[in-house]
Amino acid sequence: MGLRPAHTIREPKKKPWTRFSKNPTKSYIKTMPHADLHQFRMGVDKDDYDTTIELVAQKDIVLRDNAIESARQSANKQLEKKINGAYYFIVKPYPHHIIRENKMIAGAGADRLQKGMRRSFGRPTDRAAIIDKNKTVFSVRTYKQNVPIVMKALELAKRKLSGKYKVVVA
Repeated sequence: MGLRPAHTIREPKKKPWTRFSKNPTKSYIKTMPHADLHQFRMGVDKDDYDTTIELVAQKDIVLRDNAIESARQSANKQLEKKINGAYYFIVKPYPHHIIRENKMIAGAGADRLQKGMRRSFGRPTDRAAIIDKNKTVFSVRTYKQNVPIVMKALELAKRKLSGKYKVVVA
């Protein structure tokens, strides 16, 4: 079965579930979903970078880790092509929040096989990061002459993420 649409988990109104224990009888989250986001730092960290460009969220939002990973890959690919070795790219949010789904059976006779919304806590299916308003999602340190290239790369990354973002040069 495919992923549910992002709008089903986008609003950060619900309590985040992160509790996981090695003893499954003592935790709500019995198994941890695999992580899609593995790399958080890319490029070369140098002391003489003089500019920082950030992608900042303009409202509170919940982002799945596969969306963050997709945006990271598109931005990093662009930066590697144009300014390889002259940037340091950091992914700030970490996906702690566990997304749960109460999967329903579809088909003939399904009403006799399942219990509907009784005990509908759901099973862990994915991870997400809760991002607050005005928090940085991506940060890139580089030289001043590379600012247009980095801004274009972050604009490409912005298209992969749901919600509103702005690119800030610091």
